[in-house]
Amino acid sequence: MIELRNRLLRILMGIVLVTIVLFPFANDIYHFLASPMLKSLPIGGQMIATDVTTPFFVPMKVALLAAFMISLPYTLYQVWAFVAPGLYTHERRMVAPLVFASTLLFLLGMAFAYFLVFPVVFGFIAHTAPEGVAVMTDIGKYLDFAMTLFIAFGLAFEVPVAVVLLVSAGVVSVPALRGARSYVIVGAFVLGAIFTPPDVISQVMLALPLWLLYEAGILVSLFIQKKGEKEQQQHLQ
Repeated sequence: MIELRNRLLRILMGIVLVTIVLFPFANDIYHFLASPMLKSLPIGGQMIATDVTTPFFVPMKVALLAAFMISLPYTLYQVWAFVAPGLYTHERRMVAPLVFASTLLFLLGMAFAYFLVFPVVFGFIAHTAPEGVAVMTDIGKYLDFAMTLFIAFGLAFEVPVAVVLLVSAGVVSVPALRGARSYVIVGAFVLGAIFTPPDVISQVMLALPLWLLYEAGILVSLFIQKKGEKEQQQHLQ
């Protein structure tokens, strides 16, 4: 328990220190986050703040989230240092790459949402507004919407890791995953319809990577499975 407390305190201190460093740049970070929406607005359009404290707290929330992402490698190191002594050697060899891959894939999912999905979604919203309606999004609601898409695409990019873990744990086999391919494709488009605006392009932009990453997870699982069987045969010989 003392070790757990110390690790948690170190994680918290890391996030706090990075947040303090980013505090003077909170407005600039929010502007970077909001730039896809601002570029999609018509000439003269702008974002608004409907609450008194929103102009202060929303950039601070963005700075805190940025601090969490920047300090994530340090956070994962603390988690790894806590659990590593209780793992077998083969488990350590497997967990470390999975932790690295899951972090990288989540960040790639966020980057995919920001650079590719956001311009399409916000362009669709701005151009489908009825004539005479000024599109002026509240900065707090924009943050909530952006975080929803970040989480959706970040988790979608975790599919290969989930597939590898399920196969490695013996919960499901590679042939069973291949047999469920049609259900996964349908489910991917359903999730795309839920987490994106009601246009086909943004729906496909979530569903297609989800399906392709599922296929990538199957290939990686098959590779790991064959490698394990080969090592086992060599050990028996």
